[in-house]
Amino acid sequence: MKLINYDSSWKNKGYELPEYDRDKVRRSTKEQPTWIHFGAGNIFRGFPAAALQKLLNQGLYDKGVIVAEGFDYEIIDKAYRPFDDLSLLVVLKANGSIEKKVIGSVIESLTADSTNALEWNRLKEIFANPFLQMASFTITEKGYSLSAPKEGYLDIVETDLKLGPKQPVHIMGKMTALLYERYKAGAAPIAMVSMDNCSHNGDKLFTAIEAYAEYWVKNGFIEDSFLSYITDTNRVSFPWSMIDKITPRPDDKVKEMLLQDGFEDTDLIITGKNTYTAAFVNAEETEYLVIEDAFPNGRPPLEKAGILFTDRETVDKVEKMKVCTCLNPLHTALAIFGCLLSYQTIWEEMRDTDLVKLVNKIGYVEGMPVVVNPGVLNPQDFIKAVLELRLPNPFMPDAPQRIATDTSQKIPIRFGETIKAYHASNTLKTEDLTFIPLSIAGWCRYLMGVDDNGNAFTPSPDPLLSELRQKLGNVKLGEPLSKEVLRPILSNRTIFAVDLYQVGLGEKIEGMFTDMIAGKGAVRATLKKYLSE
Repeated sequence: MKLINYDSSWKNKGYELPEYDRDKVRRSTKEQPTWIHFGAGNIFRGFPAAALQKLLNQGLYDKGVIVAEGFDYEIIDKAYRPFDDLSLLVVLKANGSIEKKVIGSVIESLTADSTNALEWNRLKEIFANPFLQMASFTITEKGYSLSAPKEGYLDIVETDLKLGPKQPVHIMGKMTALLYERYKAGAAPIAMVSMDNCSHNGDKLFTAIEAYAEYWVKNGFIEDSFLSYITDTNRVSFPWSMIDKITPRPDDKVKEMLLQDGFEDTDLIITGKNTYTAAFVNAEETEYLVIEDAFPNGRPPLEKAGILFTDRETVDKVEKMKVCTCLNPLHTALAIFGCLLSYQTIWEEMRDTDLVKLVNKIGYVEGMPVVVNPGVLNPQDFIKAVLELRLPNPFMPDAPQRIATDTSQKIPIRFGETIKAYHASNTLKTEDLTFIPLSIAGWCRYLMGVDDNGNAFTPSPDPLLSELRQKLGNVKLGEPLSKEVLRPILSNRTIFAVDLYQVGLGEKIEGMFTDMIAGKGAVRATLKKYLSE
């Protein structure tokens, strides 16, 4: 099967095909575009684009989405245009069944390259169109950052700021320049919607665009009134959102299944910027997208496709439910102990009785008492899906080593917020916490770079890795723990959001860590010890 030549015979092989006149949708969209998305990666094709297809299939909407890629232009040239912007979504269910859907809602693909006159002019034309309602983004959290830690603005940002809006290089400079085109064309309203998996993502997007705008106004490149335009939420909004869906890189097992069907477009595409993509996207079945309903120019009726629209406060509650208690802390615990116990995938860890008990206790026993129910999603249902459908899914080959990346930056939210909530509570006591402290002790043990069999391994990248490992440099398996070794780590408020000694957990974690360095097999023995209490 070639994606550009799909026909009804593929329905007999279980492929869902677009049920609308795609050429008609394309014409309608080019005349009156309502949605453009930046970031042409797997999460976009596997979730927002697939949601729009539901509306098109049901006749509830008549316009597609335009996608633009501002970082890795090869994605457009190799994974979109050769297939007429079609893609195949392969939904991998925990019960072993799969769904195969040809996604046709993307009707135009562009490179957001300001040096390419044809592509850039088309983007300016789209932003000048008053019918455009929203520009959305899945560009990763780094895409909104203008600075390097302790080094000031990135070089490309410095250049953008000095040269003005004609040919910006950084994606945030490009967005500011395109909004300026909209402003000059009549200042029609628009929603700028970050769908990236980071806290208060709309604020990150606004802060970056405002920084560009302020500098360009100050240096006379653009009018003062442009700042008034982007800071007026009735004209330009920056909603918060929470997205949750796993869309890993194309998987060989999926490729083999597709080849057996006669599907030809299975080659893995690796770009020069090391992006892994293909004509197909494999994804888990569970998905959540909650968006603050702030759209000054209207929006597609995506609530009819399962996307939740609510107020900002509720989006914040949903995010905290996911990040602080019901998903991310469990992921981090599995990452830590997965590395120590030499696992290569998360789903294999979910066959380990001890680790299953651990994450159940972190989620249900210690996390759930401090969850604020956001109303639009039930925390009990959410965590049940995490533990019974998502993490055990053998089709999701996510690695503990990947999730362990940057753990020092994640811990203050994933564990620290729950500890803070216990400390501030009149009814809960921090000293009653066991499994979050056990995971923190496990992380300290992980920093040694020695697994439970005594074999060395390389910890995942982390900005504090060398500093923290240096503090543990004299700790050896089978030798007594010297006093005060862990104190500089466990008292660090930047890492844990609290001083763990001041909240009554420092000594407990020291004891757990001491158990874990007793010798080979001590990590497993320590897990069993505390899980049996």
